[in-house]
Amino acid sequence: MTDVLPFDVALRRRRHAAAALGFSRVSFLHDLMAEELRERAAMVARPFADVLDLGGPRAIWPGAKRVTLTASEPGVMVGDEDQLPFADASFDLVVSAGALTTVNDLPAALAGIGRVLRPDGLFVAAFIGGMSLVELRACLLEAEAAITGGAGSHTAPMVEASAAAGLLARAGFAMPVADIERITLRYSSLFGLFDDLTAMGARSVLRQRRPLRRDVLMAAAERFAALAEDDGKTGVTIEILHVAGWAPGPGQPSPKAPGSATTSLAAALKSRV
Repeated sequence: MTDVLPFDVALRRRRHAAAALGFSRVSFLHDLMAEELRERAAMVARPFADVLDLGGPRAIWPGAKRVTLTASEPGVMVGDEDQLPFADASFDLVVSAGALTTVNDLPAALAGIGRVLRPDGLFVAAFIGGMSLVELRACLLEAEAAITGGAGSHTAPMVEASAAAGLLARAGFAMPVADIERITLRYSSLFGLFDDLTAMGARSVLRQRRPLRRDVLMAAAERFAALAEDDGKTGVTIEILHVAGWAPGPGQPSPKAPGSATTSLAAALKSRV
């Protein structure tokens, strides 16, 4: 089983720990996810007495029990998102901002979240989706193919938006929904983008990584620069997936088939007020 896991667990922890040291400089994406997550949870007019803040580089919910990959702050519990060390039905709400992008077993993580939620408990999360960094990926692949005749993976696989709600449904969540938010970041160079990804702890944690040759990197940087607009900056796409689902409870509508959810996340949350 271990041989097929896509992500290097030890490297993932090291990247998480290193990012915590200087994260404030590049916290804008996480801050955006956290703010939107809190606003969406606030649409539900009910108190959440017991909350789990799962993963992510910094706390997003005051007073919540917090689980992270490394002990970067006092009072947190160290653990993996797909191996939650809590009893069944322990929480009314589970929130997660930016933590599920590189979980090795996302279905197991979602099933575990459902297990620790009380009946009619809410799960709300935001994480980076599959259409992110398409410009970076294209530059790396094209440069490597042109120079070496082949290309390897240098960026992590990510969840496609079309699959997000279906994953929640298969994990047993009722009324699973997903929204997509796309933003564009602009960089003067490929190396500026790499600097931010490093500071965010978002560089590749693939177990099978192909070393990036210097000549390939320089060629990719030239391709990236060639995409720049008149101001000399190149747009980089970031896709944020916002998902929500309810632990099954009395009086709920029957969940739809996986992949059939079309209701907006805001509407689904308001329907449970």
